[in-house]
Amino acid sequence: MYSPQLPLARTRVLSPSGSEPSLADRHPVGGGGGALEASLLGLIHDHHHSKVLLRDRAEKAKKDAIRSAAAVSDLLVQTVNGGVQEAFLNQKRIELEIRALAATVSRFTKQTDHWLASTHALNSAVKEIGDFDNWSKIMDYDCKSINAAIRNIHQA
Repeated sequence: MYSPQLPLARTRVLSPSGSEPSLADRHPVGGGGGALEASLLGLIHDHHHSKVLLRDRAEKAKKDAIRSAAAVSDLLVQTVNGGVQEAFLNQKRIELEIRALAATVSRFTKQTDHWLASTHALNSAVKEIGDFDNWSKIMDYDCKSINAAIRNIHQA
């Protein structure tokens, strides 16, 4: 876009005697350059003022954006940490259950071993009873055989 170029502002500098007019006052275009100088100084002052306001607004917006980003970041971290914390608690509960189950399995293993030993002892006792029964039958048969032999000898 085309913007017209304004003439450069000249500051009013007094000579050491203080009576000599500045270059702006002697400028051939405007005649009395004091009004031009004042309007240019006003423009500069307005520009500086609006620049300061704009900088302040930008700084405030930047701080608000940083605060908002921090809030969003905190919410995201809390959300993620909530899930992580829940997973951690579940993991601890599972580990406690595993320990309890391991203790129960150990107790059942010992009990099973004890029952196995008891049934083995009972089985051995039953076998011995069977062996004793067989031995007693053999002894009874042998006694009857001897008794019959003695009777046969005694009758003969």
